[in-house]
Amino acid sequence: MTIVDTGSVSPIQNPRHDLPPSMVERMTLILDAFDSPTARLPLEEVVSRTLLPRSTVHRILDQLVRSHWVEHTSFGYRLGRRALGLGGGNGGHAQVRAAAAPLLHELHMRTAMVVHLSVLDGGETVYLDKVGGRFAASLPSRVGGRGPAYSTAGGKSMLAWMDPENVDALYRRRLNRCTERTIADLVTLHQELDRIRQRNGVAFERGESVRGISCVGVAVRGLDGPAAGISLCGDAGTAQLERVAPLVAHAAREVSRTLYPESGAPRRGRKPVPQPETSWSAEALDRLLAVQSGQWL
Repeated sequence: MTIVDTGSVSPIQNPRHDLPPSMVERMTLILDAFDSPTARLPLEEVVSRTLLPRSTVHRILDQLVRSHWVEHTSFGYRLGRRALGLGGGNGGHAQVRAAAAPLLHELHMRTAMVVHLSVLDGGETVYLDKVGGRFAASLPSRVGGRGPAYSTAGGKSMLAWMDPENVDALYRRRLNRCTERTIADLVTLHQELDRIRQRNGVAFERGESVRGISCVGVAVRGLDGPAAGISLCGDAGTAQLERVAPLVAHAAREVSRTLYPESGAPRRGRKPVPQPETSWSAEALDRLLAVQSGQWL
């Protein structure tokens, strides 16, 4: 007579028996799947690394994206600003700061102007670094400080690389003014971002963030959007922003090449935007100045 033990179930018969029982454990498994700050994983790869059901992974990833722990890009998923520890000196921002440091110092030495390195955090810019002489003390910016991205040259240069609908999602309400010259509505902001794109990513602001201060900024391009922004600031009465703009563009390009040496190919699905040359001729500067029209330039 054959005795069948019906009181036990093999792992094959019940494959979900060993799944982590809590949401926290499952979220931890998913975040641990990203083995580096720059890792970009498609959904199927996250499923393969975590051994969780596909529907579970997709649902949790959606929740992590909404909470900024993970970002969803055209190449898949990557760690978001909260997972990278924004402002804590670690993760991807430490790499950006290290790559930019010598170029920021060189910009200051060549121009005697204040140099900022910033990143986007939602609709705000957060300053990762600030280099300058005595004039720097007169600026309210500080490392770790933040402000509206639409009011600064570095912030606007990064917003210009974003899709318009994503910019709309950042600023659903009326924009708050820092000064009487700050952009105060989305229509004007989109007009300004379009002008920045026409200038190959060069952004200007004159008294929009701080009265009497003018800045020029260019974004450091990442694989899926702006990785950071570099800007030069000086006295609005004496700063020759158009003359130093090529230096900022060169610095931003060099930081991008250092951080993303594999980014030689343009992003899929988007028309490549030509990059400024290392030095601009007088004719090129004339064309640049011809584009500059409107209250916010």
